[in-house]
Amino acid sequence: MHEMGIILHLAKTLDETCEEQHLKRIGKVVLQVGEVSGIMTDYFADCWNYFRSRHPKLSEAELEIETIPAFTYCDHCGKTYPTVKFGRECPYCHSGETWLVRGNECVIKEIEAEEEDPPSD
Repeated sequence: MHEMGIILHLAKTLDETCEEQHLKRIGKVVLQVGEVSGIMTDYFADCWNYFRSRHPKLSEAELEIETIPAFTYCDHCGKTYPTVKFGRECPYCHSGETWLVRGNECVIKEIEAEEEDPPSD
């Protein structure tokens, strides 16, 4: 249930970004989530909908989630392959000397926002 903690961190980061960049509100957040990150995206979206109502600048923000495919590299043969399809064992040489290259991250890709009105002179 780390989705809730990630959403709390995300909301805090977005609130800080609004302050730093003088943003009135955020309309959309595009989040990239690795397919082996362990994040349950359905539950994640539910948490987002719950917590955004508690942050005025995020209250109407849409969350778009993009999946980052997972790939693993084999140290033995030097090839890269899709992690979900083949797992930890390399499908080319059957070595277990592999490591995840990408697919377990969670990254803010894009923020669509409205700037605050400039101060009147």
